[in-house]
Amino acid sequence: MKHTLTYFSSLLLLFSMFLGHAQDVPEISKNKDTIVPKKPKTEKVKPATAKPEIQETLKDSVVKTDRYGLRVGVDLYKLTRGLYDKDYKGVEFVGDWRLTKKYYLAAELGYEDKTTEDDRLTSTANGTYIKAGFDYNFYQNWLDMENLITIGLRGGFSNFAQELHSYKIYNPNPYWGELPAIATNEKYSGLTATWIEVALGLKAQVVKNVFVGFGVQLKLLTTNKEPTNFENLYIPGFNRTYDGSFGIGFNYTVSYFIPIYKKKTMASETAKKEEPKKKK
Repeated sequence: MKHTLTYFSSLLLLFSMFLGHAQDVPEISKNKDTIVPKKPKTEKVKPATAKPEIQETLKDSVVKTDRYGLRVGVDLYKLTRGLYDKDYKGVEFVGDWRLTKKYYLAAELGYEDKTTEDDRLTSTANGTYIKAGFDYNFYQNWLDMENLITIGLRGGFSNFAQELHSYKIYNPNPYWGELPAIATNEKYSGLTATWIEVALGLKAQVVKNVFVGFGVQLKLLTTNKEPTNFENLYIPGFNRTYDGSFGIGFNYTVSYFIPIYKKKTMASETAKKEEPKKKK
């Protein structure tokens, strides 16, 4: 019995020690036991519907060399007209000097001999003329091109002579037929005329320094010195006059450019670049 009580008291002592040790250990919660990190939320971005902005970016500047000099040539129309028109002989020399990037001093110098056969008379006008003024080139060339589309203004002066070969007297009642022509061969020298004209033209470079061109002129006669009892039917440089004070002319030229000096200019280029709009 005594051994039994001793054994039972030993069990109680061990049980009490176990309970005391269990109370000293803190309780761990299941929620604190396992910590699972949260994934960061990702926002869904809708595709941008706005059009991208267009910005201009400046490229490297291009050095452009402009040539300045004298261009001289001849009017092929007047030069070749005498081959098929027995009543005409003539020649015209053309020239221009590049004054600025767009403006050119221009001049034409020529000689004409034209016989006019009318129903009532036959006459010949011959003499020299000069026209001088300027041209403005409004054509924008590409790099290293020198073509021209021009509009210009000229003042013209002609010194010439007229020769009346024959004429007929007007008969209002030609019952007996027309009267025969009367030969006179009268000459009138020292005649002059002046006019102004607006010139439209183009010149294209076909090979290096060689240009072909075409031009049209609208003319207005300002002064006209005429002989006694006779009208100037044709004025060298102005063309015929029996259409009134207004006239028209044209030429077809070939010319050669003589470069004298050069000027360098900076031709900047801009390129358009598309950039998307920034997200707000």
